[in-house]
Amino acid sequence: MKIGIIGKKNKQSVYNLAGSLNKWLAEKDVEVYVEEELGKKIDADNTIPEKKMPAVVDVVVVLGGDGTFLGVSRLVHNYNIPIVGINLGALGFLAEFTPEEVYETMERVMDGDYEVEDREMISATIYKNGSKVEDYVVLNDLVINNGPVSRIVDLAIYIDDLKVTTLKADGIILSTPTGSTAYSLSAGGPILYPTLPVILITPICPHLLTNRPLVVPSDSKITIKVLTDTQNTYLTADGQVGTIINMGDEVVLRKADSVVKLVKSPFRNYFSILKDKLMWGERYGSIDG
Repeated sequence: MKIGIIGKKNKQSVYNLAGSLNKWLAEKDVEVYVEEELGKKIDADNTIPEKKMPAVVDVVVVLGGDGTFLGVSRLVHNYNIPIVGINLGALGFLAEFTPEEVYETMERVMDGDYEVEDREMISATIYKNGSKVEDYVVLNDLVINNGPVSRIVDLAIYIDDLKVTTLKADGIILSTPTGSTAYSLSAGGPILYPTLPVILITPICPHLLTNRPLVVPSDSKITIKVLTDTQNTYLTADGQVGTIINMGDEVVLRKADSVVKLVKSPFRNYFSILKDKLMWGERYGSIDG
């Protein structure tokens, strides 16, 4: 088995765990590859450029938080590679394993004693004057808003080429079920079970209260047309990359052809994660309080 290690940059706890995990795996006669920049920090000699890693490994171990996991998901989704997320960040919805569980988890992975959960992704294509100019694939969400200036943006929404509405709002979030617990949740969207085959459309502070979150089948074609004549409308993919879009531009979204293969934790389930991370279902104070 060939295992790759990728970690969050500039974090000492990541360097410490990466160094010990790299040594432990090598002692188990596992072929290990460490992402190049991380490898320099831990004095590893088995390094490889991040972009080349998916082509040579069977499993990727991600050391960091959900942001690091999202970046790796976009790196490996076309390679059918399972991802083991070790949480060294703040939340840990995607990076399900704790540092204390890493060695038992890797023993299970090496023995083939693990489950993989497929998470759907969204593919987005930007068209300018009818010509394709940019493509993105995301695990969490795509956000369209007016960037640094807090102004209302006008967006025409079409589903399967049928006009749904013209939205006047601070923006819009187009989310997978995996991303329903991220920005969409803060904007009033529902929590969706992560393997549901749907896409969630959540307005951000809509001008009309009748514009509510909408859930559509993930095999739908969703088209967002920009109607606002400003220079600040921005599309952001997974909160990490993006581009400016202008009046008349169209963003066409569909279910991506690929999925992210997430190694499931045997130590907890999705609902326990909701309870632990978001205190979902918890009651505050006493009944009499």
